[in-house]
Amino acid sequence: MLSRVSFVMVEPSHPGNVGSAARAIKTMGFSRLVLVNPRVADANVHPEAIALASGAADVLGQARICATLEEALAPVTMAFAMTARLRDLGPPACDMRQAAGLVREHLAGAGPEREGGPHAAVVLGTERSGLTNEQVALCQRICHIPANPDYSSLNVAQALQLAAYELRYALVAAGELAVAGPRAEPAPGEAVEALLVHWEQALIEVGYLDPRHPKKLMPRMRHLFARAGLSREETDLLRGVCTAMIAQARKISHGSS
Repeated sequence: MLSRVSFVMVEPSHPGNVGSAARAIKTMGFSRLVLVNPRVADANVHPEAIALASGAADVLGQARICATLEEALAPVTMAFAMTARLRDLGPPACDMRQAAGLVREHLAGAGPEREGGPHAAVVLGTERSGLTNEQVALCQRICHIPANPDYSSLNVAQALQLAAYELRYALVAAGELAVAGPRAEPAPGEAVEALLVHWEQALIEVGYLDPRHPKKLMPRMRHLFARAGLSREETDLLRGVCTAMIAQARKISHGSS
């Protein structure tokens, strides 16, 4: 299951941090590193990154580079935003050990050879500002490391090392257990994003959402869908509902005109 976990660094500012991150996750048996809009072009092949990777050049070399977090999370079915800040509105929160348990449950029964199955990710922001509310909203959960509240200063590589340790501890033990019975295929991020766009269009067509005064309706719907942990079949079903809502609203509109 280790091959079904990615570590996503959003806008890393220094190649050295990228190299240290690669080393951190490789020591725990992981290999999927994703860089979102790195400040330094080709950060994964920068000499300082290679030096600080200290033998994890293979992880660096195969790192996936994306322009946006949406692109990075497109194949992901459960994403955890690592942040120490409390959010008034956002996904449910847990600590990293609880997150590892959720990942274990989510990935249980999935083999590395099966494409399109469940895939988890841990998402980190920059050391200076962390993740924005918009970036956090793209994840299904918030997770944090319960460090010393009087001095909780962890750099990105340290945070990744702790996250990777907890995930390895949970997943390697779980790999020895057999899981019986079929499992619904989780919906990837791109399917949920497409559903949200379709859902918003349907709510506007039926008059429930006023696009001039949307308030917080769609962010709340996003968090609702994230908590639900939708399967691919469920997203298809809900999009069918959206199509029917739109068709019926337009039929009524044309009949009254």
